[in-house]
Amino acid sequence: MIDPMGGPAFWWPLVAAGIVGYLIGAIPFGVILTKLAGAGDLRQIGSGNIGATNVLRTGKKSLALAVLVLDALKGAVPAALAFAWFGPDMAKVTALATVVGHCYPVYLRFQGGKGVATAAGVLFALTPVIALVALAAFAVVVALSRYVSLGSLTAAAAAPLAAWSLGYNQYQELLALIALLIVVKHAGNIRRLLKGTENKLGAKKS
Repeated sequence: MIDPMGGPAFWWPLVAAGIVGYLIGAIPFGVILTKLAGAGDLRQIGSGNIGATNVLRTGKKSLALAVLVLDALKGAVPAALAFAWFGPDMAKVTALATVVGHCYPVYLRFQGGKGVATAAGVLFALTPVIALVALAAFAVVVALSRYVSLGSLTAAAAAPLAAWSLGYNQYQELLALIALLIVVKHAGNIRRLLKGTENKLGAKKS
């Protein structure tokens, strides 16, 4: 992915980009907006997740949409700027760091979201064609199964596979790492899917 053998003059800007990307990705928009809207602490609602899907459980669809957009933008904007200003290596480090930041935010004692919206923002910024493939996979699986988690896992797996099949060799490792991170964060969902106890879209949380 990235050759670190160029010495400090080469890798310290990458470290700086990673730190900046992480701190931006760690901004918990779900928690911030639900509190500002008077909907309480998102971590005490539904699944306790800080993403847009859990914000829906507050009954505020517009708030959930705002969180979805902001979580995607915090992945897209840093990655796009890093690519425009410094090139693909810096963009990949920044992109991965934003997703890690969302999943393990220092502001919330490293208890974060599952990284899907932020990863989607990264995809649209760096590989829009692959983003469309992943989005299509997500939409089809959710439409057929009504499981958002299964759609998210499918989209995460589809991204590196699409990168490989479409010749986006430069981004295969990045997308594979992001997919692995999303799978790890969905461990509980995977267990519930296997047991048949996962909540479906539109169903009340048991």
